[in-house]
Amino acid sequence: MSQIKPINTKEDHKRVKNRIAQLMDMDEAEMPQHLSDELSVLIVLLKSYEAIHYPVPEVEPISMIEFYMEQFGVNRSDLVPCIGSKKKVSQVLAGTRPLTLKMIRALEERLNIPTEMLVDSTKHNIPDRDPNIDWDKFPVSDLAKSNFLRDRRDPEDHSEELMRELVNDAGGQEAIDPALFRKSDSVRQNSKMDTYALKAWCLYVLAEARCLELENKYKRGIVDEDFLRTVAQLSTQSDGPLKARDYLHRNGIALIYAPHLPKTYLDGAAMITKEGVPTIGMTIRYDRIDNFWFCLLHELAHVGWHLKDAKDYFVDDLSLNNSEYSEDWAKEREADTLAQNALIPEHLWVRFKDWSSVSADKIMSLANEAEVHPAAVAGRYRWETRNFRKFKELLGNNQVRKHLERSR
Repeated sequence: MSQIKPINTKEDHKRVKNRIAQLMDMDEAEMPQHLSDELSVLIVLLKSYEAIHYPVPEVEPISMIEFYMEQFGVNRSDLVPCIGSKKKVSQVLAGTRPLTLKMIRALEERLNIPTEMLVDSTKHNIPDRDPNIDWDKFPVSDLAKSNFLRDRRDPEDHSEELMRELVNDAGGQEAIDPALFRKSDSVRQNSKMDTYALKAWCLYVLAEARCLELENKYKRGIVDEDFLRTVAQLSTQSDGPLKARDYLHRNGIALIYAPHLPKTYLDGAAMITKEGVPTIGMTIRYDRIDNFWFCLLHELAHVGWHLKDAKDYFVDDLSLNNSEYSEDWAKEREADTLAQNALIPEHLWVRFKDWSSVSADKIMSLANEAEVHPAAVAGRYRWETRNFRKFKELLGNNQVRKHLERSR
């Protein structure tokens, strides 16, 4: 290595630049180690000197794009894959449309324009990429249509920004556990389920739960069979869903209604916020009294028997028959049994099970004895017999969502 001296004068500066140029003209593969080391040291010296004596003025992102276009022969058509359309390219270059994270990342990948040159460092921070997450796969347009997003920016352009805001509202990066992006036998998921849509729905539910001001803190162990039975008996009231929600909130359990998103095939879920609040999310995708109460009690059973911390979660498509699945579904079977017995105690159901003589009057009689809505009895009969043509008039169609939509 030739003798390396500090850069103190313009002559030193010129000398070092010439030497760097000379070294960089050499074939990197054939460069001896001592010359490679010399080049590295000279570059550090040069950058340090120029940072003090020739500071680079902050360049507007649009000016930087135009510079690259001029220097490397990039035309407006070349920007379309990065920015989205000819119209958007014109708007960006005119300064009437801001660059988005998606655009910035594409400009770096396709045109090698450094990210730091495309943002105002005093206003923006480009987050690191997460190899486990493809932000474009989230159904951001569907989230916007369902009013799941507090930000009204264009979902197509701002998918990553909008989802990162939702993640933050849901509790931060820990709320977006990569485990939920994998199908699992431990949760009752339809094989057609879109895991990104599912996760988006779960994030919204967690975010909404964290906004609630619950009267009391949840006490582990409070949800037992008597608690489930108390909730089940609220089904007899015309505004039972709201009564149930208020009862859960008084006991430190969040109940969130979040409409079903396409490709989630979801009835409900049980999770815990980062603050330790047990949270039940319900889609009411089947707006029937029988479905609502069974789903609510099923998820409540998960809260009382199965949820331990924020890493636990249960997402359920209750149209799936758990008897067809493996031993990994033991918790699902237990939650089903607890929900069924809360609605109709087992001794009453055993006495009722004479399928040859079931009638509407018999269903009403059992419902009165069990102190639950007749829909709970009719729904269980239809499910166990697989006779979905009978007793439709007793199910309470379109009698649940209207209550929860008004309070959303």
